[in-house]
Amino acid sequence: MSAAIKEIGVGMLGCGVVGSQVARLLTQDSGDFAARAGAKLSLKRVAVRDLKVKREFIDNSLLTTDAGALVGDPSINIVIEVMGGIEPARELLLKAIKNSKSVITANKALLAKHGAELFEAADKSGVDLYYEAAVGGAIPILRPLRESIVGDHVHRVMGIVNGTTNYILTKMDEAGSDFASALKEAQNLGFAEADPSADVEGLDAAAKAAILAGLAFHTRITINEVSVEGITKISARDIQVARDIDHVIKLLAIAELTEKGEVSVRVQPTLLPRQHPLAAVRNAFNAIFVEAESAGELMFYGRGAGGAPTASAVLGDLIAIARNMTRGGQGHGESDYAELKQADRGSVHTRYLIRLDVNDRPGVLASVAQIFASNKVSIETVRQSGRGDSAELIVMTHSATEGSLSATVGALAKSDSVKSVESVLRVEGAR
Repeated sequence: MSAAIKEIGVGMLGCGVVGSQVARLLTQDSGDFAARAGAKLSLKRVAVRDLKVKREFIDNSLLTTDAGALVGDPSINIVIEVMGGIEPARELLLKAIKNSKSVITANKALLAKHGAELFEAADKSGVDLYYEAAVGGAIPILRPLRESIVGDHVHRVMGIVNGTTNYILTKMDEAGSDFASALKEAQNLGFAEADPSADVEGLDAAAKAAILAGLAFHTRITINEVSVEGITKISARDIQVARDIDHVIKLLAIAELTEKGEVSVRVQPTLLPRQHPLAAVRNAFNAIFVEAESAGELMFYGRGAGGAPTASAVLGDLIAIARNMTRGGQGHGESDYAELKQADRGSVHTRYLIRLDVNDRPGVLASVAQIFASNKVSIETVRQSGRGDSAELIVMTHSATEGSLSATVGALAKSDSVKSVESVLRVEGAR
């Protein structure tokens, strides 16, 4: 397309919570968007499943159930995908790209599984693939990683990237709710789905972690390479123990370089000191904390979901691609030159807080300490409180490999001195 273009046709796949807001803002602010993009952005077609559903902000004449025809329509230059799911979204975007259309997607699950295929297709066709809305809703995090700090070396990206789990953990911390009650409240308020498994089991966060890691370390990462643990086992007692030591529990997506220069990507419930910037992120808000060699510590904070916030990110991508078109250029493609090796999970260094139910008798503490020592794990602090013929033992470790810590937990579970391992939590923050 040449710089003389006056109008850019836009097609949209899906018109739910996000899509309806994209249509509203695109129509409402058309004059401003035209000035910013350098050409009029015209919504040509919107593919939906059911034409009978009433949709505000969209002329019914634009609606179609033929998504295949939309991605093949010559009047459409950019396709926005907000339908979700893997298929038919993957197939439709590949067809759009093959037809020389740039694409925008908010589909983190698709990118975390098939991102490489989509990027290769876009590069072959000479079109743009943008996806700012796939991580963090309205928070501008992907573009800064791709552009603003591309001249730096990122060491770690750590963030709260799922609003549902953050809301649940906030209520457990502030109101003393148990997991089930906090989840129910989140569902009643619309923060959690009727089936919340993708959120509470950490799968949603894992998809976003894969995307963040790929950008930060210029290496292809799929969701299958992310170690995942959700929050379903977090108890009210865990929350209280965290509070007693001035910590808070958050579900964190962590992507970092190891000392060997390998990439470790994981999602896990994590203890954070209350002084850490991420500890203050409440309710359904998201935040991503970046540590870079030259820039130091950066944090990006905002609404991580919702129709209007996510639409804001989609429209930012739309204007960026439109500018590329009016100037006769192309934006940044995939950066995967580094091809860094994935770190073995057992070799990654971390810290644990381990809560044990032990027999309350002489020699138990020495027996437990010996198990830690035999697995080469150093103990930082121990807290013990009696409860009848048993005692609760809370052990905070120094940094050790995940393999050594896991072996320690396994040995504790088999010890005659230990009735049960009540919980195991990773610890981040000051070391």
